Amino acid sequence: MINKNKEVTVIIGGGHAAGTLLTALLQKKYPHKVVMVSEEPHPPYQRPPLSKNYLAGEVDKASLYLKPPSIYEKAGQQLRLGVRVEQINRDDKNLILSDQSTLKYDQLVLATGSHVRRLNVRGSDLKGIHYLHDIADTDALRRELVPGKRLVIVGGGYIGLEVAASATKQGVKVTVLEAADRLMQRVTGPEISEFLYAKHTSAGVDVRLGAAVIGFESDDQGCVNGVTLADGGKVSADIVLVSIGVIPETALAENAGLLCDDGVVVDEFTRTDDPDILAIGDCTRHHNLFFDKRQRLESVANAVEQARTAAATLMSEEKPYDSPPWFWSNQYDVRLQMVGLSQNHDQRVLRGSILDKEFAVFYLCLGHVIAVDAVNFPVAFMVGKQLVKLRKSVSAEVLSNPNIELKSLI
Repeated sequence: MINKNKEVTVIIGGGHAAGTLLTALLQKKYPHKVVMVSEEPHPPYQRPPLSKNYLAGEVDKASLYLKPPSIYEKAGQQLRLGVRVEQINRDDKNLILSDQSTLKYDQLVLATGSHVRRLNVRGSDLKGIHYLHDIADTDALRRELVPGKRLVIVGGGYIGLEVAASATKQGVKVTVLEAADRLMQRVTGPEISEFLYAKHTSAGVDVRLGAAVIGFESDDQGCVNGVTLADGGKVSADIVLVSIGVIPETALAENAGLLCDDGVVVDEFTRTDDPDILAIGDCTRHHNLFFDKRQRLESVANAVEQARTAAATLMSEEKPYDSPPWFWSNQYDVRLQMVGLSQNHDQRVLRGSILDKEFAVFYLCLGHVIAVDAVNFPVAFMVGKQLVKLRKSVSAEVLSNPNIELKSLI
């Protein structure tokens, strides 16, 4: 158990998890000094808008911030921005920073997030090839999204498809290259994949499935001007976005000797194997009471819930993290909301109308609802949250029957 009488709590990282933890500690009137160290020059901010309305120029940078910087300062929380933690010395509870200073801690919270997965193929270092993970990435990409330009997106997951929608609305010619045989294959079923394929193609996006990238072509100035595919085909490009997933940022934890396994391993109270170090957000592989095994989740919901649990742990409260995971995506006029993990389902049930763009897919395993994907169907999502949390057994006939109110199922 972490000792409340200790004086300095340091948070490493400045993303959604770190920002939510700062806010939760404020609300709980946490009695100790809090210092957040972040490599980025910004206070904690939301990342989802980076591929959507911020990329489209519909909102400004300040609107991304979870709180105005003055809120933290007034509360006595110190933000050390633009500084990287180079090393954790657990023996003397000391951090070595990139500005050559050191920082003592009594409690430490790792909220280091993740970094983008790089595509290591011929020409991958050419100018005009982008990745999207932070504000600077979006700013750089947005400057190049000029009407008539040809944007090739490598990867048909959340980020890739959201950027495709944003860029298309700005008059950019978009091609999406997905190596798998359907979009978002890792996280959803074929009904959603096919719906999104139809949505993007009808908007003018050239979506190519089974398209593995093996290299990039350049012009005389060293800028990307084409993408080479494994089948020998080539796609012309003025701009390329590579969006093929992320990798948990665990280097600090590993070098400090903390237990890691594709993420910093934590329990349901966000504790690592060091009693004075917690970890939250995308960097963690956690034991959620909802699952039988540890999971690594890349979502705002996970970051928020783990941060709230960490705040409780720092206050010596017992608040396990046991919420079912949920996700969302906005593309054109589509609001996709997802709860649970559908990978192990043995039955899918459709409710609503795909043609009317308002439907839900319920995923069952041995008769129990384990996940729900809802398109423009918020009631199905909200009811689905409860069904998944309760692991409710519901028949396919009931789930698909429009004459039975969904709310009556909980």
